[in-house]
Amino acid sequence: MPSPSPCQIIRLGTVEYHRAWELQVELAAKVHDGAQPNTLLLLEHSPVYTKGRLSKPEHILLSDEELRQKGIGLYEADRGGQVTFHGPGQLVAYPVVDLREWGGPVKYVRTLERIIVDSLADFKITAETIDGITGVWVDGAKIAAIGVKISRGVAYHGFAINVTTDLSYYSHIVPCGIADRPVTSMAEVLSGDVDMAMAQYSLAYQFGKGMGFGMVEAELEPIHI
Repeated sequence: MPSPSPCQIIRLGTVEYHRAWELQVELAAKVHDGAQPNTLLLLEHSPVYTKGRLSKPEHILLSDEELRQKGIGLYEADRGGQVTFHGPGQLVAYPVVDLREWGGPVKYVRTLERIIVDSLADFKITAETIDGITGVWVDGAKIAAIGVKISRGVAYHGFAINVTTDLSYYSHIVPCGIADRPVTSMAEVLSGDVDMAMAQYSLAYQFGKGMGFGMVEAELEPIHI
């Protein structure tokens, strides 16, 4: 039986959104050319709203000046989906993976949803998916958002799980274009703190299991942030 394809786990701490985006583009080119193995970036962002390709201007409820006053960044991203929030206490996962022989975009997104559900189950959180709406939910509240980009057969961007996220940031947007459903976090569901390192460990394990990869801890070489 052949060995599973390797996938590096790289933990980056807190990274500004735009720099993480640039890093993904650099890594995607290397993965495409075979110069870099599949890579899972795990990190957090400073407070930022990002707009996917389907975003609508009215889904940002603050003016540019109000965003500046609150110290919240705003970026238009080339991923799918609509407006979402990234910030401290949120586990952001950016898989940069070659899908050319693995499968197409629908299979990939459905697999990411299952990986998130399985990771939350490690914390005794029962999560689910909803037909027709991308993401993962707990009791009707969204706990994880997904938005990916696939270029030349290589996927980047990814998903974010609210671990100990300050959910008040979501009151200033229409998250993922869905106005009638709340958001939640692992800490809110469990009524207590959650260790980010443990959340990362669980996610990396379930990612390897779900994608069929052999996960290996690595440093960011030779690209430096």
